[in-house]
Parts: sequence; C-alpha cells; structure tokens
Amino acid sequence: MLNRFARATVTRILEPVARFLLRLGVSPDAVTVAGTLGVVAGALLFYPRGELLWGTLFITAFVFSDNVDGIMARLSGRGGTWGAFLDSTLDRVGDAAIFAGLAAWYARGGDSVTTAALAVLCLVLGNLVSYARARAEGLGLRADVGIAERAERLVVVLVTAGFTGLLDLPATVLSVVLALLAAASAITVGQRIAMVHRQAHAAAGRPAGT
Repeated sequence: MLNRFARATVTRILEPVARFLLRLGVSPDAVTVAGTLGVVAGALLFYPRGELLWGTLFITAFVFSDNVDGIMARLSGRGGTWGAFLDSTLDRVGDAAIFAGLAAWYARGGDSVTTAALAVLCLVLGNLVSYARARAEGLGLRADVGIAERAERLVVVLVTAGFTGLLDLPATVLSVVLALLAAASAITVGQRIAMVHRQAHAAAGRPAGT
C-alpha cells in the first residue's frame, strides 16, 4: 500500500542519484549488494549493543538503495529476471538482520524476552508474507494484497526503533508495536492465501467455497 503511494515521489528524488551512479559505471547489482551489506551491518553491529538510534540511521541510509537499484535498472535497460531475483532474495536477508538484531539486544542487554520473542515472530511472519507471494507467482497466480507489505513493515519497525533509542522509551512500546506488526503480517498471509484460493478454484471451474 505504502509502496504504491510513495513510489512516484521516491523515484523523482532518487533518479538523479541513479543517473550519477550509472555515469560512474556502477551496476544496479552492485548497488543491491552494497545496500544489503549496509543494512546487515547496521542491524547486527548497532542493534545488539542497544544503539537503536544510530543503528536505525545507519540502516535507513542504505535502505533507499532498494529503490536506487531498480531505477538504475530501468534507466540502463538492465532490468530482468536475474536482477529481480537478486533484489528479492537480498531484501529477505536485510529484513531478517533487522529483526534478528533487535531480538539479540532485547534477549540480553535490553532485558525483555517478550520483545525479543515478538521480533523473532515478526521475522518469521514477514518471511511468510513474502513467500506466499513468491510461491503464488511461481504458480502463475497473484498474491499482491495485504495490509502489511514489506515497505509498511520496514517503516514501522525502523521508526519505532529509532524513537525508542532517541527518547529512551521502555521496551513495552516496541513490544506493542511489534505485536501489532505481527498481527498485521498474519492477516496479510491470510489475505494472500484467500486470494490464491479464489484464483485456484476459479481456474479449476469450481466455486471458491468448495
């Protein structure tokens, strides 16, 4: 949802950056890999030490590479199956590192097993959201619905983690947000399953309720 509304604005802002990198001879794949390495480094170096603000700022600086590489691929005509596969796969790596970093901190120094467990739950459900869509598309179906797509999940967790570090908020605040995020992710999985169910039954010529 957020992706659809913000994509045009983000593209206008980042297109000059994409053009500059192309002039330097940088490839879209290189930006994809570098962006993922930056996200992973920020999540696993800062978050486990409780440096949530600095970790969030560091991660945010690299998160936008996910948009830049796509713009570069379009401008250079290098978009294709490989680039889409690499981008999607490395997105999962970055997302996992963010939630794993939060879980590592709250399981130890952050002293909140509940928050750590919710971070792991968000990691698992987030991967299920992505898998449901990927599996559906692999079967020639669509599953691009849901209230908690990747962009929404990233914005929610990064903003909350950043303010938790900035204002020294109690773990309870992040726990509540992660619980809501987990619930929204679970609903999204359900929405995607329902969408594929309808399409599969329609293709077979059977009513969706059977």
